[in-house]
Amino acid sequence: MEPNLAFPVRALAVGAHPDDIEFGCGGTLAKWAANGCEIFHLICTDGSKGTWDPATDPAELVVTRRTEQRAASLALGGKGEVIFLGWPDGELESGLRQRLEVASSIRKIRPDVVLGHDPWKRYRLHPDHRNAGFLVTDGIVAARDPLFFPELGDPPHRPSWLLLFEADEPDHLEDVSDFVDAKLAALLTHKSQLRSTMGIAQPGAMSEPESPEVLDFKRRVTDRLAEQGGEAGFAAAEAFKLIDKL
Repeated sequence: MEPNLAFPVRALAVGAHPDDIEFGCGGTLAKWAANGCEIFHLICTDGSKGTWDPATDPAELVVTRRTEQRAASLALGGKGEVIFLGWPDGELESGLRQRLEVASSIRKIRPDVVLGHDPWKRYRLHPDHRNAGFLVTDGIVAARDPLFFPELGDPPHRPSWLLLFEADEPDHLEDVSDFVDAKLAALLTHKSQLRSTMGIAQPGAMSEPESPEVLDFKRRVTDRLAEQGGEAGFAAAEAFKLIDKL
């Protein structure tokens, strides 16, 4: 396991849904932001199916989840500015139109490092995660090569690194020992996901920061970070597959 990239100037994290980035690389983004990096979020879908309550109004949920994602960006040290592509939740495709949109963001932001889902993760169930991962890899190729999408108008850009989270075979660690609290705070901004994603069944638990359900969720996250960090002697780390030949 190789640890810790040089601090980038700009980083772009791409997630299928609001909250995916915080789970996958929230601590890393917080660390980089604290060291002067500009961090950017790009969310591929509208998050409109992210609930177990069939009575939820999908349009209202979209607005809620966008608000939560902006708050998560702020919690990690970003500016709260998030790119929302707005594709329907559960229906994301890794097609040419979506690839153009991701490539456009890479060319405009010009990040040193891009982070996203590993599309080759074995037995991945959710199609949005799989397709969002391919949009990152395919979008980088399109962003770097000048004859792809000339209609975009922006000059090509080749990032230095790609970090894939949720990887089956990670080979890179980022020490986030000092940024666990920032990752947890960003995750807990996603209040609409408490039950379905975080296992916090009682919404009122959030008014009690030390309630058993909240503490259990925090413990599960911190235990995973500690497990990953232990391989390199870190108190906490996030693990990635690193691709540096882009």
